[in-house]
Amino acid sequence: MLQAFADLLVYHWLGLAPGTMLGEALNFFVYDSLKIFLMLTIIIFGVSILRSYFPPERTKKILSHKRELYGNIVAALLGIVTPFCSCSAVPVFIGFIESGVPLGITFSFLISSPMVNEVALVMLWGLLGWKIAAIYIASGVTIAVIAGYLIGKGKLEHLVEEYVYQMKVGETEIIEQTFADRVRYARDYTREILKKVWLYVIIAIGIGGFIHGYAPENFLVQYAGKDNIWAVPMAVLIGVPLYSNAAGVIPIVTALIQKGMSLGTALAFMMAVTALSFPEMIILRNVLKPKLIAIFIAILAVSIIFTGYLFNIII
Repeated sequence: MLQAFADLLVYHWLGLAPGTMLGEALNFFVYDSLKIFLMLTIIIFGVSILRSYFPPERTKKILSHKRELYGNIVAALLGIVTPFCSCSAVPVFIGFIESGVPLGITFSFLISSPMVNEVALVMLWGLLGWKIAAIYIASGVTIAVIAGYLIGKGKLEHLVEEYVYQMKVGETEIIEQTFADRVRYARDYTREILKKVWLYVIIAIGIGGFIHGYAPENFLVQYAGKDNIWAVPMAVLIGVPLYSNAAGVIPIVTALIQKGMSLGTALAFMMAVTALSFPEMIILRNVLKPKLIAIFIAILAVSIIFTGYLFNIII
């Protein structure tokens, strides 16, 4: 129905011919905008209901004093449904450490939360299908678990700034909510997220539409296809200095895939943008010493590059 409306608007009401660059670009923009915002509204509301059961205080209690690996898995899964962004990196990190959450488990959470989230899931599912969305979740969670486990095994607590262990952020009482309270929270949170991301989504879909309509068919196949051995690390290097959330990068990635970029390269680029952004590293410098940041970046970059190559081989 959405595709029919997009075709009607672009090819009949606006009078653009199918197959033309402008027609294809505008059709991509209209259809993806309608589909993404509809799915965002429905699924973010549902995920928000689930998220209401995991406030930060409860999350800290769940993660505290967990066994190795098991705790990393739990932390990575919780990262999908709990709010975290680079702007809250410092207080979240301090709160987890102060509550006794092991360093490696904390990193599994910090990696998973920005890399794998409901907005990215919705958009990938809507644009590329549930199989690609499932691959994205599985690879993101796996990277978060492995990276956190390795950091925990390294016993790197001495590379956290000393003041972090000296701070006491205190305990906040967890107030139980009625289901009506959770529905109101989900409604308000959905409205808040849409207000924050709508412009990024529109801009990203616009860029994606331009790529879809105007980029030469063989350009990305030549330079970013799976036959180019350097495509994956180059995609990661390009993604690191960028700062965007999933809503801003996925429509662009979708258009790149449709134009010939291999799936593994596209996933590596997206993960680098969301989990290895330079601004986030600057913020984390407030609580981590440079050596630990370098170790964190190295483990994450190698994991993302490996994932990109792996998916280029098997898909």
